[in-house]
Amino acid sequence: MTTDLLEAGTPAEGGELLEVRELAVDFGDAPAVRGVDLRLRRGETLGIVGESGSGKSVTALAVLGLLPGSAAVRGSVRLEGRELVGLPNKELAKIRGSKVAMVFQDPLSAFTPVYRIGDQIVEALRIHQPLDRAAARTRAAELLDLVGIPEPERALDSFPHEFSGGMRQRAMIAMAIANDPDILLADEPTTALDVTIQAQVLDVLRKAQRETGAALVLVSHDLGVIAGMADRVAVMYAGRVVETAGVDELFARPRHPYTLGLIGAVPRLDTGGGPLVPIPGNPAPLNDLPPGCPFAARCPLVEDRCRTAEPPLTGTDGHLAACVRADELAERGPAPSEVYPVPAVPPPAVSVPRAEREQVLRVTGLTKTFPVLKGTVFKRRVGDVYAVDGVELDIRHGETLGLVGESGSGKSTTLFELLRLGRPEAGRIELLGQDTAGLDRAGAHRLRSDIQIVFQDPMASLDPRLPIGDVIAEPLLAQRAPRELIDRRVPELLRQVGLEPAHAVRYPHQFSGGQRQRISIARALAVQPRLLVLDEPVSALDVSVQAGVLNLLQQLKAELGLAYLFVSHDLSVIRHLSDRVSVMYLGRTVESGSVEAVFERPRHPYTRALLSAVPLPDPPAERARTRVLLAGDPPSPTERPPGCRFRTRCQVYAALDTERRGRCEQQSPPLAEAAPGRDHAAACHYPEA
Repeated sequence: MTTDLLEAGTPAEGGELLEVRELAVDFGDAPAVRGVDLRLRRGETLGIVGESGSGKSVTALAVLGLLPGSAAVRGSVRLEGRELVGLPNKELAKIRGSKVAMVFQDPLSAFTPVYRIGDQIVEALRIHQPLDRAAARTRAAELLDLVGIPEPERALDSFPHEFSGGMRQRAMIAMAIANDPDILLADEPTTALDVTIQAQVLDVLRKAQRETGAALVLVSHDLGVIAGMADRVAVMYAGRVVETAGVDELFARPRHPYTLGLIGAVPRLDTGGGPLVPIPGNPAPLNDLPPGCPFAARCPLVEDRCRTAEPPLTGTDGHLAACVRADELAERGPAPSEVYPVPAVPPPAVSVPRAEREQVLRVTGLTKTFPVLKGTVFKRRVGDVYAVDGVELDIRHGETLGLVGESGSGKSTTLFELLRLGRPEAGRIELLGQDTAGLDRAGAHRLRSDIQIVFQDPMASLDPRLPIGDVIAEPLLAQRAPRELIDRRVPELLRQVGLEPAHAVRYPHQFSGGQRQRISIARALAVQPRLLVLDEPVSALDVSVQAGVLNLLQQLKAELGLAYLFVSHDLSVIRHLSDRVSVMYLGRTVESGSVEAVFERPRHPYTRALLSAVPLPDPPAERARTRVLLAGDPPSPTERPPGCRFRTRCQVYAALDTERRGRCEQQSPPLAEAAPGRDHAAACHYPEA
């Protein structure tokens, strides 16, 4: 039955542009989309959210006919009354770019790498408009300037690989709006971008929408982005829309348990600590859905009638939900923790004051440079990359230090220097009271069991040829542990991370992403480390799976008294999990202190910009926030100018008079505490400005 979604949310100005009815997409015998109905009006923004595999991206690609030939598309997609499903490719090509344009998730893959950026935008213009090459090039430069790319005339002659990730995404938006389309389809346009670059890209999307008057379909897994951008939201699960409403209404009073679970699983910047509310289980395969509601196996409110027939998408006030208990949820308005079971986190294993705890890691003045070489046969050094240039870290027993900063700030290089357990180029690394510069090979081997790492991509870090029992046993074998100990520890570790000991004979590809990350954590815990380094451990996981892994990390820390060095670009995750935070910029520590002090009273302008760029999954709060948008990208790490390296992007520096600017230009600010005894330091000459 076709359901009318036009009533959902506040109607936007203008007429109806796009109408999708009973859209279904199959790849062979496997369905990907199962009867999606959507309507879009001029000038409005529709957000589409859901876990991986819910059908979000397939729906967006089906609108433009961009699915591969193996996809069978049924249903109706009407653009201003014209049916697009079944149109010949020649006709669809006239619509793509002129009427409907796409902003893809990965701009590096979307651009042709062997053609210059300008040539590709010029081509998009000349296909749809009667322009000569000179006029098209002028227009292309105007578009790059519109989306905030500096020196647009020069940028036209750059290749895609010469742009940063944020610049590539802005160039992709420029190409998408080149012909003033009526609809922009943006498929995860901010995935894998730093939070500051994400804020820039979202600001460019808003500006592009204003300039062209286009409607926007925004596909995203980030509920904070949707809260700040969308007028209406469609929540997808198992290939269909399970709830849709205006953005304020949906976030305030969700009527489907799945939506409620998604909201409860998100760590928030404006709250801290406590367990998150994960959605149990994993989505069922779409080619093997059980009868009834596809969410029934994971739903805490499931009843017998949920397993007999799939509920239709219904509602009477413009807020539609595919749930037999939608009216009950609408009346009660429960919090996620009132519906889903919330795991109990045990009290911390370490309760003494921080000053009295054992020091696990101390890093002072850490420096690491890499040579810039030129030449093919005879290479010569022509410069240096200052990857790390003054890092300060301090971790005590039983605490978590969050390490944050944009890509290129030196976070990963810092980790590699720590894990190498050798003499640093400059500075000092002390692990459990031992200076790594004085370790011989045997000493480094003995100390290695005290520091372990969990990588970002668990599939890439697990040997696909080994069953996970052997994977977990590897660190113990490397430490020459007896076989009896290994046979006892592997089942213990699997139970500790929430897996069954019987799973030890399975291979990594037989597990979900969240389960693979739990296996990585079990392997790291095998040798009973004192410090666990976590390098973006949840960035590739769905929000519901991420919540379960974060809860597990909190539980293990409390039970085992572990210390964590947690690296993440997601400041909401850092706020939730960490006790202290260290902020890096261009290889230097620019602010550090307790999470409460740094997040509530940031002293460095870079930290303030990072925090203001983090979206909140709360539409009224998100709209009311003041944004601090950083200009451009970080400077090249091959340069080491005098003074403060942040000043080229600093909003405080821009407002200073000439005399005070001179101090920023000539003197590098030291990392200084706000007051003696306060655990809060910043490397800024004017931290209170």
